[in-house]
Amino acid sequence: MKVGLLFGGRSGEHEVSINSARAIAKAISTGENRNKYELLPFYIQKDGRWLAGQASHKVLESGVPILTTADSVASQSHLGGWEDEEMKNSSQLDNFHDAKMLDCIPASLPQVASVDVWFPILHGPNGEDGTVQGLLKLMQVPFVGSGVLGSALGMDKIAMKMAFAQAGLPQVKYVAVNRSQIWSNPCVFPKLCDRIEETVGYPCFVKPANLGSSVGISKVRSRSELETALDNAASYDRRIIVEAGVVARELECAVLGNDEPKASVVGEITYQSDFYDYETKYSAGMADIIIPAAIPEAVAAQIQQMSLEAFAAVDAAGLARVDFFYTESGEVFINEINTIPGFTATSMYPMMWEKSGIPFPELVDRLIQLALERNS
Repeated sequence: MKVGLLFGGRSGEHEVSINSARAIAKAISTGENRNKYELLPFYIQKDGRWLAGQASHKVLESGVPILTTADSVASQSHLGGWEDEEMKNSSQLDNFHDAKMLDCIPASLPQVASVDVWFPILHGPNGEDGTVQGLLKLMQVPFVGSGVLGSALGMDKIAMKMAFAQAGLPQVKYVAVNRSQIWSNPCVFPKLCDRIEETVGYPCFVKPANLGSSVGISKVRSRSELETALDNAASYDRRIIVEAGVVARELECAVLGNDEPKASVVGEITYQSDFYDYETKYSAGMADIIIPAAIPEAVAAQIQQMSLEAFAAVDAAGLARVDFFYTESGEVFINEINTIPGFTATSMYPMMWEKSGIPFPELVDRLIQLALERNS
């Protein structure tokens, strides 16, 4: 069975996606998986161009992005050249600089037709938000993870919170904002800030609604910081969310399955920085992971149940990581769901399943089988 591993992408989490794909590729080539699956990697450059063949294998081996189409052609040449048909189609692609990317994909990648099941590991916008899932759905080929609806709801923090509220899941207070309200006339913006202060107070967090890995997020403690943070977030996204700050431990739970999903043991992330920002997430030694978390059994059971309810609320499938706040008073608030969580050997999602009795290669196998089950 040929597995199309789709990685890279146009988001700010491009390098994270490469690291996740490298771990998955290794798992597919390990043990029993080696006899069950054939890996077909497809790399999406930061400019949106799709590459297959030797260039995508080179990225998996090196972990280094290919930044331009010229680089991709050079890498193919360095590795022994393109196959005749692949070279021909790549040359055609170079003539379509102004064409829509969907027009170029079938011509440039004949390998697409041979994929039996897709494994998208694209983090952030243009990969985790339902866009690629829609493309894969049109291909009528099974794929790992949530469909268009689950991915879109899981990506947009405002829509996600509306779904959670409908499911009765407790959350911190928040205000949804549009870019037009921030970049408006001088009379509207102060009123918006007044409403935010009255609803959520300080400290609070200002976040772009559709970015991952804490990109564009600011913690604010005053009116001037709020105004700056709103302007910054609006430069990343049209939709912005402002959430009340809460003093709490940060807990996570992994979910695996389709219509009858299971929840993993609960994990905890601790850190010394002001909040769990991009640098803290991806810099060695800046955060500690504790699995299982040292919490009462009743709280762990509550978080596992809430994780399954959140999974159902957004119509997720295959996999998801659900994040929570646990306060000193014993309250549990759901923070967010991530439908394509980080998937390196040291990422929380596979580590929580490892501690739950499912090793990394088996986890990858189960996800592929769940994709086939859901699309059977």
